[in-house]
Amino acid sequence: MNEVMPSYWAQLDADAQGAARFIAGTLKKPVRELGAEAARKLLATPPSEWPITPLDRVEHLTLPARSGELRARLYHPDGPLPSAGPRPALVYLHGGGFVLGTLDGVDEVCRAIAARSGWAVLSLEYRLAPENPYPAALDDCFDAFAWLRRSAPGFGIDPHMIAVGGDSAGGSLAAALCLKLRDLGLARPVSQVLVYPAVDDAFATPSWTEFADAPLLTSADARWFWEQYLGPDRTGSADHYAAPMRAASLRDLPPALVLTAEVDPLRDDAEAYAERLRRDGVEVAVTRCAGVFHGFFTEVGVFARTDEAISQVARHLRDLGRCLNGRDGDA
Repeated sequence: MNEVMPSYWAQLDADAQGAARFIAGTLKKPVRELGAEAARKLLATPPSEWPITPLDRVEHLTLPARSGELRARLYHPDGPLPSAGPRPALVYLHGGGFVLGTLDGVDEVCRAIAARSGWAVLSLEYRLAPENPYPAALDDCFDAFAWLRRSAPGFGIDPHMIAVGGDSAGGSLAAALCLKLRDLGLARPVSQVLVYPAVDDAFATPSWTEFADAPLLTSADARWFWEQYLGPDRTGSADHYAAPMRAASLRDLPPALVLTAEVDPLRDDAEAYAERLRRDGVEVAVTRCAGVFHGFFTEVGVFARTDEAISQVARHLRDLGRCLNGRDGDA
């Protein structure tokens, strides 16, 4: 880090300060200056030979979609199926600004969620921008969710108990998927887990200025990611599937768990989205994770707050499973 610490430095806990120093030493240029290809190579997470959370069964799958085949991983919790019947499942969508991100990058967090919640977790490798701009990623998520509902019984999964979630861009895609399914009158997820989601393209809330130079994700890089996602040929404002905050109404959406990071340009947008959900009658729980910056949720073993946040997601899913267990419905 520079000798003159940024104003937010005292807000970071010891884990986050150490991680920020490491990032500053590794990421010599902003992502927007590196470009998509170089950033992917530099920031890619290698596969782990010895995962922190071992599971007996992780399936490597290819799913049919309108774009062709999509790669995915299905994480099964250890132990027998619950006595009440098949397991619930979470469709997990990785972050990375719609430009970066891999299945390996969220392998540890998906393992941990499955192990702690008792839910199966389907992790999807959707198409990335700028090669595949909006709405390619959302189309892939839509197709994967539909596939899992059709195929769930063959994997010991309850097709009526599927939630969706993700971090950052993945949180945006999860929110957008819920909106699109609602608008089309189709079966919706039983919950949406949104971890510091990118939901607005106004870039106007105070956190965009307060944390403009935050570790890992600066305001300028976030804007660059957004431009890659929309693509050079898009004119005018984004629609509400690209920027969920633009939706005229958030009524009739699934209950939500929203987690934000204290030092993050996206923080205020995500919390404002949660407040809109609440005002529109959607059950929502919000936690601002103190002392950490954007990206912490998937860094298992690096931040103490990561462990706490994963445990909160697992509790949310377990509680939801107990609430919905045995209840008839079309969700």
